[in-house]
Amino acid sequence: MEELNETIVTEFVLLGITDVLWLRVVLSVMFLIFYLCSCFGNLSIVTVVIADHVLHTPMYFLLANLSLLDFFYSTTTVPKMLSGLIMEDKKISFQGCITQLYMFHFLGCTEVMLLASMSYDRYVAICNPLRYQVLMARTVCLQLAFTSWLIGSLYSLSHTILTIRLPFCKMNKITHFSCDIKPLLKLACTDTHINESLVNIVTGSLALGPFVLIIISYTFIGIHLQNIRSEQGRSKAFSTCSSHLTVVALFFGTVFCTYLRPANKDTLEQDRITGILFTVITPALNPIIYSLRNKEVKRAFKRRYLIRWIQSVGD
Repeated sequence: MEELNETIVTEFVLLGITDVLWLRVVLSVMFLIFYLCSCFGNLSIVTVVIADHVLHTPMYFLLANLSLLDFFYSTTTVPKMLSGLIMEDKKISFQGCITQLYMFHFLGCTEVMLLASMSYDRYVAICNPLRYQVLMARTVCLQLAFTSWLIGSLYSLSHTILTIRLPFCKMNKITHFSCDIKPLLKLACTDTHINESLVNIVTGSLALGPFVLIIISYTFIGIHLQNIRSEQGRSKAFSTCSSHLTVVALFFGTVFCTYLRPANKDTLEQDRITGILFTVITPALNPIIYSLRNKEVKRAFKRRYLIRWIQSVGD
């Protein structure tokens, strides 16, 4: 409690990405387009999965959770980043910064867990199709989703509690466009060894654990596909996995580059670039990846919007 009372800083300044005017204009337009695509794409997938009974399956239930996460994930950081680029509103309150920190890591960790759950779903569907309805029953899907959200909440809470107790009594300029852990630790006027260890050890474990499970799942899937003689059957099985593998590569690649390195001036600059990838670009690309490479999703979109068009013509 004494450490908390030492906190003098009541607001932070997000330095953002650049101070060059023309580059700010270009980036703000580009990021706004990506953000609108993310909102429309992810919310459309959630809506279609809920509305279309054909998509009431474990795979699409987990996909709807992932899309909802991506919507909140980009909304947590992008609007504030845009206000900094367009209106140069770079200030954020201490409470707002801590809230953004909590939501950012809560949603990120939950997404890691969901991606692992989705790989398990693909493993069961391809390697144990006869037991799929049992192994991926409704209660199992709910448990997987609930556990993912719970682990994400607890993980983020541990980071937030340790961060909020740090005294910030010197600089308040964050070398980032959002309130992330590593740039915040650089501003604390006390020893942050415990916090840095938490980032490296706990974050690393929570990222590597699900990643290893995903690798194991797809190793078994790959072995199983070798035993499928039909080229059509092998292609169909692979098509259900390709979208997930693409998203896994995008997400885990940026997470590993950001959080499994020590924080210094050079890495913090690089973190801003990788941060753009998994807060702006990846959430916008995920619905495109899933909708373009998934025939069921495309059919569901066509059914939904075709019915709306027919109704509008009838009216």
